[in-house]
Amino acid sequence: MAAGKSTVAQALAERLPRAAHVRGDVFRRMIVSGRHEYAPGTEDPEARAQLSLRHGLSAATADTYARAGFTAIVQDVVLGEDLGRYPGLVRTRPLHVVVLAPDAETVAVRESGRAKTGYGAWTVAELDRALREGTPRIGLWLDSSGLDVDGTVDAVLGRWAEARVA
Repeated sequence: MAAGKSTVAQALAERLPRAAHVRGDVFRRMIVSGRHEYAPGTEDPEARAQLSLRHGLSAATADTYARAGFTAIVQDVVLGEDLGRYPGLVRTRPLHVVVLAPDAETVAVRESGRAKTGYGAWTVAELDRALREGTPRIGLWLDSSGLDVDGTVDAVLGRWAEARVA
């Protein structure tokens, strides 16, 4: 959160000739009652199941857009072994993974300047640690700390080949 995912995904989609921006958090918010939020350090099987459902729905949605001729840009927080599993959920090939990984200090500054707060039970340090220590290094990992939105999109497009995972 506050890494620039939404803004960068939208800007990237806008640069492509035919693209859809699939926002993973939309699927979480669709659960009106009975929602279990995934929180650090908890072993809530229902929260885990709902997170897996969300990932499956975003992958299926990306595939549906791809079958219709769109490039699907999926934007979500996918950490730990979930990132290793996610490419297997998407059937469309080629498949690229981009991880925006600004440093924790940059994220904290960005988060403090936002009207919305996305961290909830997570701290910036916890999420950064989960990303850097518990997430497999697949695709393109981009330190966007010193980049604005356009610079980040330029970097992603300039290093697109590095992002290919399948």
